Amino acid sequence: MGSSMKTVALFLAKEGHETELDTLLRGMIAPSRAEPGNLRYDLWREAAAPGHFVLDELYVDEDAVAFHRASAHFKHYLARIGDIASRTAILAKPLDVVTPDK
Repeated sequence: MGSSMKTVALFLAKEGHETELDTLLRGMIAPSRAEPGNLRYDLWREAAAPGHFVLDELYVDEDAVAFHRASAHFKHYLARIGDIASRTAILAKPLDVVTPDK
């Protein structure tokens, strides 16, 4: 097994699409957390800006990320996101990370 993979994504809802973005992102939570290899899938909202979201994902390895990106729920999300929000996503490998057993 390879090293874990982290995705951090920042979303800014396009004007008038805040509720739609909220619904789309929340709809990804349960199926993504149920995927094999998913360790974390947490959605955050900026306290002062209800149309700004942060997604924090953690997978056991690159294969788990590939599985997630091939899923029907991810494909649905990808088909919709560009119409309702701007998105910046970073896929990162660990460099110096504290693990729960240390």
